[in-house]
Amino acid sequence: MKFVAEIDIMPHKELLDPQGKAVVNNLSHLDLSGVTDVRIGRHVSMTLEAGSEAEARQTVETACQKLLANMIVETYHFELKQQ
Repeated sequence: MKFVAEIDIMPHKELLDPQGKAVVNNLSHLDLSGVTDVRIGRHVSMTLEAGSEAEARQTVETACQKLLANMIVETYHFELKQQ
């Protein structure tokens, strides 16, 4: 079976996000107000073949924990859909 995983990787909320802070600080230059926080992360779309949804979930979990996310400073969340 073919699956698509949509993975969002974000810095831990406790950590400073310099890119997000720069965006917040510069929104006022675009006459945009009311934005108090921006967090910038990464989005990964992964297509994979697996025998079952459970197998696909395990593959995505392993990829996130061992390669895609730095577990010390980042968290991840994913949605899995069969294609």
